[in-house]
Amino acid sequence: MQEFERRMTTPVTVGDRMIGADAKIAIQSMTNTPSSDVRATVRQVLALQDAGCDIVRLAVPDPEAAGIFGVLKREGVRIPLVADIHFDYKIALAAIAAGADKIRINPGNIGGKEKVRAVADACAERGIPIRIGVNSGSLEKDLLEAFHGPTAGALAESALRHAALLEDCGFSSIVLSVKSSDVRTMIAANRILAEKTVYPLHLGVTEAGAHESALVKSSLGIGTLLAEGIGDTIRVSLTDDPVEEVRAARAILAPLGLLDDPGMNLIACPTCGRTRVALIPLVRAFEDAVRAEGLDRLPLTVALMGCAVNGPGEAREADIGIAGGDGEGLLFKKGRIVRKMPEEELLPALLCELRAIRDERNEGKGGLCRG
Repeated sequence: MQEFERRMTTPVTVGDRMIGADAKIAIQSMTNTPSSDVRATVRQVLALQDAGCDIVRLAVPDPEAAGIFGVLKREGVRIPLVADIHFDYKIALAAIAAGADKIRINPGNIGGKEKVRAVADACAERGIPIRIGVNSGSLEKDLLEAFHGPTAGALAESALRHAALLEDCGFSSIVLSVKSSDVRTMIAANRILAEKTVYPLHLGVTEAGAHESALVKSSLGIGTLLAEGIGDTIRVSLTDDPVEEVRAARAILAPLGLLDDPGMNLIACPTCGRTRVALIPLVRAFEDAVRAEGLDRLPLTVALMGCAVNGPGEAREADIGIAGGDGEGLLFKKGRIVRKMPEEELLPALLCELRAIRDERNEGKGGLCRG
């Protein structure tokens, strides 16, 4: 597998995770529960943690809401937590005191230099980095006028301007994030920052939309930059359950070889006139079943093919797979046919084999799957 040449950045530490340098690409998401709803927030953070999220961000609208960080730590949450702050430096100070592992703030939006220094000093004392987050809707008026709109250059310049405020305070544990709902603008802005700074970059296409369109936009934007070696941490923004953001992020990272535990690699043919099995609903049912049972985390290549041409032949490198025929099909492993069976038995047989593999790996013994 070809390795991407990563852009070398100055690393920062967020809780027990490192962002930047040669650390793995960190997957982030953000809770959508009110911080005041402690039970719901705890449940959601734990669900994100279980799904494979590396860092979770929480909106903190007022100083009282900052107490959620202490609650989460007492509940046994291990994942690093980021406080999302807007405008009020006192909220940032409260979140730092409550145990946040990172602060997301724009220094230019919280008041004068004394307030910026207060936040920078508090973060430095606790060893907490600051993420500067800039998007098209938060650009300064003078930059909008100078660049004639929310261009890539304007976004990058805004991020550099905010970083300079922290640098003037002697603070350099910084992560930069420039996002746009326009994929091309997002890519261009991050390329500019990659040339001008050594700070780690957080990638994302903001306000990307519902699941399908958002995944396409995010795959293009995030994937393009990662393939160029740009980017240290990512969030796939979805109008959906935050756990789906983690799954989408993993789906982007896995084909690029950027996951330590990529899980299942599914191969399925696109169907054609030779297909005599109902492959499209079969693949959908398979995806639903493996996700429901956690089988999608198995590090296997699994093939679901529509005919003998694309079956054991073209998918011979798959660890296991099925190939459909006319009312029947084949189960195969590493290109070797295991057995033939009626079409309705293909999915149950494949799932049985996967459960046996999972059980063998987890417990040292597997079940039997026989036709």
